[in-house]
Amino acid sequence: MSGFVVYDYIVFCLTILVSLAIGVYHAYAGQKTTSDFLVGGRQMKVLPVAVSLMVSFESSIMMLGYPAETYVYGMMFWLSTIGFLVSCLLATRMVVPLVHPLKITSVNEYYELRYNSRYVRLLNLTIGCINYILYMGIVLFGPGIALESVTNFPMWTSVLVVAVAAVIYTSIGGIKAVIWTDVFQSVVMFMGIFAILIKGTMVAGGISKVVESNKDSGRLDMFDFDPDPTIRHTFWSLVVGGCIRMVGLNIGQTTIQRIVSTPTQRDAIRVLYLAGPAFFITLTLATLEGAVAYGYFTTLGCDPLKSKQISNPNQIVPFMVLQIFKDLPGMSGLFIASLFCASLSTLLSGLSSLSALAIEDVVKPNFKSLSERTITLIAKISVVFIGALCVAVSFLIAKIKGPMSQISSSVLAAFGGPASGLFLFSVFCPWGNAKGAIIGTLLTAVVGMWISTGQNFSTTLKRAPGLPPGPIDRCIDVFPNKLSNMTEQTTPWTAFYHSTVESSTEYETKSLHKPKGLDRFYSLSYQWLTGFLIIVSLILCSAASIISGRPDPASVDVRYMLPFFDQFFPFLPKNIRKRLYGGVPFEKREEMLEKMNVWNYEKTYNDNHLDKHQTDEINEEVDDKTTELYPLTGSAEESSKSPSVNVEMSSSVLENGTK
Repeated sequence: MSGFVVYDYIVFCLTILVSLAIGVYHAYAGQKTTSDFLVGGRQMKVLPVAVSLMVSFESSIMMLGYPAETYVYGMMFWLSTIGFLVSCLLATRMVVPLVHPLKITSVNEYYELRYNSRYVRLLNLTIGCINYILYMGIVLFGPGIALESVTNFPMWTSVLVVAVAAVIYTSIGGIKAVIWTDVFQSVVMFMGIFAILIKGTMVAGGISKVVESNKDSGRLDMFDFDPDPTIRHTFWSLVVGGCIRMVGLNIGQTTIQRIVSTPTQRDAIRVLYLAGPAFFITLTLATLEGAVAYGYFTTLGCDPLKSKQISNPNQIVPFMVLQIFKDLPGMSGLFIASLFCASLSTLLSGLSSLSALAIEDVVKPNFKSLSERTITLIAKISVVFIGALCVAVSFLIAKIKGPMSQISSSVLAAFGGPASGLFLFSVFCPWGNAKGAIIGTLLTAVVGMWISTGQNFSTTLKRAPGLPPGPIDRCIDVFPNKLSNMTEQTTPWTAFYHSTVESSTEYETKSLHKPKGLDRFYSLSYQWLTGFLIIVSLILCSAASIISGRPDPASVDVRYMLPFFDQFFPFLPKNIRKRLYGGVPFEKREEMLEKMNVWNYEKTYNDNHLDKHQTDEINEEVDDKTTELYPLTGSAEESSKSPSVNVEMSSSVLENGTK
């Protein structure tokens, strides 16, 4: 590795070893059933689950893509984090109240219960698996391409190292290992991010210099209220579109698995209340990295993108790290460890989630006679198989043109949009039936794949140019050896990025021509694509359900639905909200859930938790009484040998507590 020293290797290797150790520990620490492996026995604590959920949404896309987005297009992208925060809060009203009481492990279980149809369940299983495998393939590809170009570490080696590590401790340790490893990796990630922000700001000349550089180049112009949906970034597309785009993550198997791993619904809501703000803060820090990087290279007088020292913007942060920490051995290793941890956290969550889907949706329904031990073994084998598919996808992604942010957003929306639409339709539309859900979702997926393909492969579609790049007048003084030894590489990435850099030199004087024909559809902002597909899904599913015969409102099983106005407009008078039920008996939902012993389970858990707390208090009071009687009964050792004294005191304490 160019620029790496022994200390960097030590830091990097220790990070991977600690993660593996956590997986091995949980493999031998009480993992007895399939429930322990998949949902932690539904006894996981709020804080580690919240941290795990936050880290699960963060990956190499965040560590590399968000700073690159800010570096090229400016800080406006930060507005999307507001949409993400709002979406997490909305999930407490439309995901937790629905999923947690049902005590399901797979999100697809819900669809079979809702429609009494295996076909809807299998349809969402297929869409969800394709979506997540593509996502994990992109996550694997991110650090591989960055490290290959910047540190000469082969891409295939990076991909295999991350994939093998993720497969090993997911298959060994289960969801507990995933959650606690995520907690550890979040610490490493934050250390890497803060190190870059602090050191980069210092080297760039301070906060004022960073702000000045970004302001002069237009990177702090954050508010564009143009309603045109074809503009890449506006206030509306980032805040509203970002919120809608986040729906796909909130209903994904990763989120569902963590929600149901908590013992009570109140704990599940707390998880999202913690994860939302934490996610907002982390993404804010990632966007600030891009601003610091631009300030740093502007101060140096050598923009590495314009001077073609690196081939695409996703390499900007790794390149900066090697420069600012070249005199601090181990710090470059810390960043690469944080980059690998970001990818590992996403892969851990994805592998664990897809393993749960394989068990709940394929194995258990078709092989009901298998023992718990056999099912758990199959779950672990499925992790290995899914990991191999992700590696294959990451090599295929390398052939696609465009930056990582565009690939991840547009490609994933093609499947995430239909899945999100199906969920919202199933939860809030009582007129839906299985035929309508299947037909509408399939047609929406076709529309999504068509638009996504056009956005990525259209030869006539013009890409939005970035903001003006930084200066390059001092590159020979700053990087003389690098420039003299440079060789021009031609790849899909370099061809795409340098075409946008060249157009950005005329950013202020040359406007893009308006797209025509099919390019008008393809030019739809990737921030709006998920929302557009959700609307298409709701329309098509509703139309197909009505045509094929909508169910009688009074016969709808309200255990598997939520009243829209109760969830989002609870301030309306109750009699008005009841009229808006449309004849659906939502008022019976609580009673029907109680018959399923849902609330009895939570009451039993709370009672046991309270009894344990009271027992601990009684024991502490007994110890205090014993300490007070030491002068009368002798030493503590003698007192402990006198059972009669302790029994009498315990009885006295219990009587007082009863009174």
